[in-house]
Amino acid sequence: MDGKPVSPQTSKTYILYHKPAGLLCSRKDTRGRPLIYDVLDLAPNIQSVGRLDMDSEGLLILTDDGQLAQQLISPRTAIPRQYRVRITGHPSMETLEKLRQGGIDLGRNDTSDAWNVIVDGETKGHTWLTITIHRGRWREVRRTLQACGHEVRRLIRVRFGPLKLGDLPRGAWRPLKAGEIKTLRQAAR
Repeated sequence: MDGKPVSPQTSKTYILYHKPAGLLCSRKDTRGRPLIYDVLDLAPNIQSVGRLDMDSEGLLILTDDGQLAQQLISPRTAIPRQYRVRITGHPSMETLEKLRQGGIDLGRNDTSDAWNVIVDGETKGHTWLTITIHRGRWREVRRTLQACGHEVRRLIRVRFGPLKLGDLPRGAWRPLKAGEIKTLRQAAR
């Protein structure tokens, strides 16, 4: 470049980030909303593996390993993603069964996938669920629960494939360990 030899990049970057709500997973936004890259000082080639919408929080992987990133988000690999979700109301047994079976009409010629759903607890007017899905689609959890009459009040991704959020504080990040990278690669096969 500019008459000087450039050596190929030999090492890759792998980051686990606890994305807080209120940030977009995008490099640019024409509406001037806050971005994860405003708070993370990362090279331009480091991108998020999939996305969490602005209102969601939790585990987000960032990397410059484009091949692994594509494998992780491919519907073919069906990498499980687990969420803790606080919804309005209390889902009936019938609704829970519909969520587990899939096929709920989401509009736009789209239907929901089958989920693994566990009711973790109920409080006055709200329910906490643990939901596991196997592909990430645009606002899938929110749209599906809305179609069932339950508004999502809080959505936290707690697991992506073999990686768990654990006790990483909101807004904090850390590099992935060699063993974690290895298990991610194995899951993406």
